[in-house]
Amino acid sequence: MSDLTNIARPYARAAFDFAVEQKALDAWLQMLAFAAEVAKNDQVGAYLGANGAADKQAGLFIQVCGEQLNEHGQNFIKVMAENHRLLALPEVLAAFVALKAEFEKEIDVTVVSATKLSKAQQDKLATALSQRLARKVKLNCSEDPAVVGGMLIKAGDMVIDGSIRGKLDRLATALQS
Repeated sequence: MSDLTNIARPYARAAFDFAVEQKALDAWLQMLAFAAEVAKNDQVGAYLGANGAADKQAGLFIQVCGEQLNEHGQNFIKVMAENHRLLALPEVLAAFVALKAEFEKEIDVTVVSATKLSKAQQDKLATALSQRLARKVKLNCSEDPAVVGGMLIKAGDMVIDGSIRGKLDRLATALQS
């Protein structure tokens, strides 16, 4: 898995840089998402894993993708096929999505609370996190009664545990030491 991730980075960077230059980030995201789904297909994966001729692999892949790929997307697939890297397309997509989020200054934030947050609470939380993180925040809210009260917020590497469950756990640890 990490090998494919390392292989995917330069391809994702090249696609991303080209997409930014052409002002076509969303179009490239759609093309890569479709191509990644094709690469995940078991039959296509078996064919690509057989290490056949690069031009045949690219031809089949482009034929399967059809009109989902524009001329530049087809060239990208041909380059990846020449280097026998088409199986890395799902990782290329993941790296591209990360680059796009960084470029657009967006971050996904997971919020776990004991009860469902109202729209007003979500808006207030998103505004506060946007200011703190200096990014556009996309909230993914869920409920977990084990939190007891408060909330647990995860944004990238940052974790803010303002839950009562977290406070009780910290208190129990402090009392035991």
